Amino acid sequence: MSESPVQPEKCALSARQVRVKRLIYRSSYTGMKETDLLLGQFAARHLPELSDNELDMFEALLDAGDPRILAWVQGDEQVPEAFQGTVIDLIKNFEVQ
Repeated sequence: MSESPVQPEKCALSARQVRVKRLIYRSSYTGMKETDLLLGQFAARHLPELSDNELDMFEALLDAGDPRILAWVQGDEQVPEAFQGTVIDLIKNFEVQ
């Protein structure tokens, strides 16, 4: 009688977990050092706790581009109405370690 090899348990991630991991990675490599640090650390700390709608908003912010995000966070430009809300407020108040 031959024994079947022990199969390692597969750790399947949910679609949400995959999305959060992808966004954390994307946030850490935005193209500008300043936003890499800010958004990468913010994402690692806060994205797992955000709602799906807030993740949508965060992803839309990333699509807006680094120079705009940095200008909004620093207060150099007013945040457009479409991006105003909890997510941008959390980012503005986030302190990089």
